[in-house]
Amino acid sequence: MEHEVFVPVTVERLREALGDPVRVARAVPGLQQDAGAEPVAGRLKVRVGSHSITYRGAVRVTGRDDGSYAVEGDATETRGTGSVTLALTLRLRDTEAGTTLTFDGTATADGRVTELPQDAVGSAVVRLLNRFAEALGETEEEPERPEQPEEQPETPEAVETPEPEEPPAPPVDDFTEPAIPPAEAAHARRTMIGRSAEEVDHAPPRGRYAPVPAPQTVAAGATLRWAAPAAAVVLASAIVVTRVLRKRR
Repeated sequence: MEHEVFVPVTVERLREALGDPVRVARAVPGLQQDAGAEPVAGRLKVRVGSHSITYRGAVRVTGRDDGSYAVEGDATETRGTGSVTLALTLRLRDTEAGTTLTFDGTATADGRVTELPQDAVGSAVVRLLNRFAEALGETEEEPERPEQPEEQPETPEAVETPEPEEPPAPPVDDFTEPAIPPAEAAHARRTMIGRSAEEVDHAPPRGRYAPVPAPQTVAAGATLRWAAPAAAVVLASAIVVTRVLRKRR
């Protein structure tokens, strides 16, 4: 097979893209890369007429001394036993306002693709090469992202925490003794003037702090105190009268 594609891109730009496997993988239309696999490896769905076949494989692009590139690939059907082997030579020719890419080589296949019309298979291959060449000219190297400084976590000292408000102090009961009225205080001072320290210490409290005297039973005590002498006088008088009467008889 032989096929040519024109792209409005300089030869130098295409050589840079072909030398980068990552940009080559992005140029393959419909390639789904497998995680951890080579850059140009994965699954590719090819539509042939009203049919579609999904292959899993890899493609390798290697530069040669004469300025051409060797494109080699192999793949197998994901739902079948068919396989495809590709061996192409890619040449770049500088033309007016762009570059012409020439694909020359062979491809062998078996499985489901051999059951389809050859014209449909040829159209599918041409369409795949055209889209690959156009995408290869559009791919650009991703700019390196500047390294962002790591954000330092704020230390506990740098974080301002609001100071907790002190709760209001609970009310304190007043257990102090009530103040002595001025008049009683003055009376107490006057009564203690001129008295010795011992008398002051042993003096009974006065004023509102003086002890309340116990009630006195005056009537009962006075009656007993006077009844005894009166009874003695009456008894003595009776004895004297009795003796006088006896002497007269």
